[in-house]
Amino acid sequence: MDHVSARIIPAGLEMTPLEINFYKSDPFHISREKKNVSSMPSNHYHDAYEILYLVSGELYYFIEDRTFQIVSGVLLFINANDLHRLINVNGTMYERVTLLFKREFLRDFFADSPLPCDLFSCFHSRSNAIKLSGNDQIFVENLFSKLIHEDTKRPPNFDYYRKILLMELLIFIQRKKLPDQNEHFVETNRTHKKISQIIHFINGNFAEPLSLEYISDRFSISTSHLSRTFKDTTGFTFSEYVNNTRLKEARSLLQDSKLTVSEIAERAGFGNLTHFGRVFKTMTGTSPLKYRKQNRIDEDNISTQA
Repeated sequence: MDHVSARIIPAGLEMTPLEINFYKSDPFHISREKKNVSSMPSNHYHDAYEILYLVSGELYYFIEDRTFQIVSGVLLFINANDLHRLINVNGTMYERVTLLFKREFLRDFFADSPLPCDLFSCFHSRSNAIKLSGNDQIFVENLFSKLIHEDTKRPPNFDYYRKILLMELLIFIQRKKLPDQNEHFVETNRTHKKISQIIHFINGNFAEPLSLEYISDRFSISTSHLSRTFKDTTGFTFSEYVNNTRLKEARSLLQDSKLTVSEIAERAGFGNLTHFGRVFKTMTGTSPLKYRKQNRIDEDNISTQA
């Protein structure tokens, strides 16, 4: 990705130059990173569409004239040449998938027929973000894993398969997108700073008993106001976000550890096995044991192909 830096002076801020960085993008790029500092300059734009998926953590994104507070389980869409920057308010660890692609990357795929324009509607509307259910998060993360595998290992016909997977992702987004979901992610007042503190607390203490009443008392905010503001800010209800954060940890442990399901339920903060099984099945569509078995099979298949 080639880099060009320019300095502009916004109206009314003549004494405070703002650095704008332009990046010339490759036709396709995907990465999954865990970090607490962005490697990108604070203000930048590039000549490619960008899809960002937050696996864990919480971030603020400034896109043109709006601010988005993004939490885990959210997809964010940035149009080509839109000025944007990332703000990690708490300076804590986050994990994200970044996918950039140019329009011509898919145009070659449709050499004999026009490219469906509506597949790019998520980048051209004012609705820049959608939150995903637990089951949809698994689906999208599996797509990203396949894309990363194809991009890094480059098996036979990898370029063709990358385009197929990207098309599948864009069609999925088009079907899930709701015109008014965007309003949940746009910062509108300073109360959202307190929600950011609460999210930070949940992310670091999800294994502990967390109730709306407990958080309300701890952060000196009424339960009704917290419930309403949390939903407006993140797109998730309080219980959805807590369960989603715990589910992320449980899925990671099911896939990467040898702990029993009961031990994982406790470590992830679900309290008991019955509650864990019920929430897991509701949010993912499968049981913890089936999820563990399926994902270990998928890992073995990828290892065999690599």
